[in-house]
Amino acid sequence: MSFTVLIVDDESNARQNLGGLLIAKGYEIVEAGTLAEAREHVKKGDGDVILLDVQLTDGYGPNLIYETAAMPARPPIIVITGYGDIETAVDAMKNGASDFLTKPVDFTQLEKSIIKACEIVSMRRELAHYREMQMQKSNFVIGQTPVMKTVVDQALKAAEAQVSVLITGENGTGKDVLAQYIHANGPRANKPFMAINCAAIQQSILESELFGHEAGAFTSADRKKPGLMEVADGGILFLDEISSMPLDIQAKLLRAIETHSFMRVGGTTLIKVDIQVIVASNRNLQAMVNDGLFRQDLYYRLKKIDLEVPPLRDRKVDIPELVGFFIRMYNGLQGLNITGVSEPAMDALQKYNWPGNIRELSNAIERAIIFCDGENINLADLPRDIVSPQV
Repeated sequence: MSFTVLIVDDESNARQNLGGLLIAKGYEIVEAGTLAEAREHVKKGDGDVILLDVQLTDGYGPNLIYETAAMPARPPIIVITGYGDIETAVDAMKNGASDFLTKPVDFTQLEKSIIKACEIVSMRRELAHYREMQMQKSNFVIGQTPVMKTVVDQALKAAEAQVSVLITGENGTGKDVLAQYIHANGPRANKPFMAINCAAIQQSILESELFGHEAGAFTSADRKKPGLMEVADGGILFLDEISSMPLDIQAKLLRAIETHSFMRVGGTTLIKVDIQVIVASNRNLQAMVNDGLFRQDLYYRLKKIDLEVPPLRDRKVDIPELVGFFIRMYNGLQGLNITGVSEPAMDALQKYNWPGNIRELSNAIERAIIFCDGENINLADLPRDIVSPQV
């Protein structure tokens, strides 16, 4: 596994000396003589590890540490200075530097620091690979849209923290798929993922579906039945379209989340559970709270982390990647070998506004594959609304 070291120093001799020693050890080298050059390299992702001088001709080197603090995977930064300033060292370490060395550099010590830094990079690569594999398993495409990358980064943190999550967004944006992604990438990945669409279940039986019932609890209850909350113990309970849940069941759900326990319908025994609750809604729950249609206490309990999935019209740059994913998926399901999309067809796909979002795109690609006679999807294979959208 190769690693690239970005050497930031305004002295060319220092860069060349360090670079020569590191190249001999098998590292790849990128050089920056100024803070501005270093910023550009970091922006492009050129360095896995950064060797950073303190005093540069165009600024204070450790400013790079502060500027990159919010990066999801900031490269490990080793600060090198000839000034031996203890306060600088302490400040740099507090703000995220992985190590601090003084000039003249002891190369043996420097190599140890770089090896430790590369171990961090290696772990990140392994984690990214694992997440990529999980992403593929959960049929989830992140894409290149910055807002979607932020949503996914927050989703991963929610998965690790195992807290309640509220996912909002229009119909068809993939809220349920994001919930499955959280499950696949968290500590509960090997535990149950139980989902229910609250809008698709009659209100009269929704309580029984969630909490279960005892034999004789109502007319048709001829035997004891565990509910989804009980079956999901140790894992995740996903409640889609939570806005459709009646207020009385909302109250019982709130108690169950707060106490980690509940009783079956018709039961008298408390059942303890350990679950992470994820809910989704295409309606504005805050507005429903204001109108008295949704419990305020439950709303705030559920939205410890609030994720809003953007509509497809706001992430059109991701359409080619999504199209490729759906082609591969439907090829496998139908035993076909469609290899691509013609330029006019892709142009039409990217110009269309997708009121049905990703679900509509998935359906459009499935239809196109059925009608496609060659290896590429052409304009004639697409639905009429996409080829000639109504203004």
